[in-house]
Amino acid sequence: MSDTPSPPQDALPVRLNVDDSDSPSDVVDALFLGRFATGEQPYAHSSTIDRLRTGATLIPSGATVLRAARDADRSATLAEGDGWTLLVSRWNRGADVTVTAVDAELAERVLKEATDGAQDEPEPQPEDVTMGFWYVSPRRGPHRTTRRISAGTWPEIARNYTAPVAGALERLMAVTPQDVAGRLLLLHGPPGTGKTSALRTLARSWREWCQVDCVLDPERLFNDVGYLMDIAIGEDDGPDGGRWRLLLLEDCDELIRGEARHAAGQALSRLLNLTDGLLGQGRNVLVGVTTNEDLERLHPAVVRPGRCLARIEVGKLTREEAVDWLGTEEGVGREGATLAELYALRRGTGPAAVPDQSRGTDAGLYL
Repeated sequence: MSDTPSPPQDALPVRLNVDDSDSPSDVVDALFLGRFATGEQPYAHSSTIDRLRTGATLIPSGATVLRAARDADRSATLAEGDGWTLLVSRWNRGADVTVTAVDAELAERVLKEATDGAQDEPEPQPEDVTMGFWYVSPRRGPHRTTRRISAGTWPEIARNYTAPVAGALERLMAVTPQDVAGRLLLLHGPPGTGKTSALRTLARSWREWCQVDCVLDPERLFNDVGYLMDIAIGEDDGPDGGRWRLLLLEDCDELIRGEARHAAGQALSRLLNLTDGLLGQGRNVLVGVTTNEDLERLHPAVVRPGRCLARIEVGKLTREEAVDWLGTEEGVGREGATLAELYALRRGTGPAAVPDQSRGTDAGLYL
């Protein structure tokens, strides 16, 4: 009996089982793997395009299209050429492109031809900043995409905040890597006070040394260890390997309020571990959290001294500040106004007044 091991394609027979739960795109995906699984084309190269240029086909010249399928949320195209096979999977504005080939050089060359010039690169504006967005895709698992967003400079937005808040935010905007003492950034206060606007400007102020990523499904992040590790570990080698990263978790009231350890299980512990525990050791990772909760209702472990790089309560502008911002007293209450209320007043779309129900019997028609 020979001691030579069997080739992997012989040791593991390839079978394709299809039922009515599979879509045509699933069949295209399975067919694409055939030549790689059997060893006929043992080399594979892949690329992801976040924003596909209009008109880009992703099919190299001279290729033969074997299958094309379109489902509700994506399309899949299978093509081949001499010694290679290509799969294009499109979703929204993006696409995944994978090539298998008889040798690595051919796979790389075909992939480059297919994707060259396919990325849509809008003309950057001076006020733009690149921000990442993490989410878990049902088909692709943890995924990060990038967008260029507009963000004002700090001097342009400083008057949107009451004086004590503006002072704290100005100090935060000036932070450098050498100033980082805590790993948690906490912005709390009522809705509409400008917490998200401040974070956009923070991304612009820190863009030379810190990449800002927004987690779109934070409720899942700390309950899915695999997702958390993908985000926390990041890329060690890449062009941005030495940069700091700020992970933004918006509206995480349930995660950090006082009863969070009971209600959220291990989620709070993992958040704290990422900021100053073993998971965060050696990682240049900051975590920014926004919440509408009052400071008194937050978990003491979250707000303890030394954990927070900044802890800022973002509230209303005073009446005097709101009148100065708006240029008129009309519509401004005695207790001041939030930034959202001021913008609504400026646009003439302030909250509708409730009619005086003491005047006549027809008032009930407005309830």
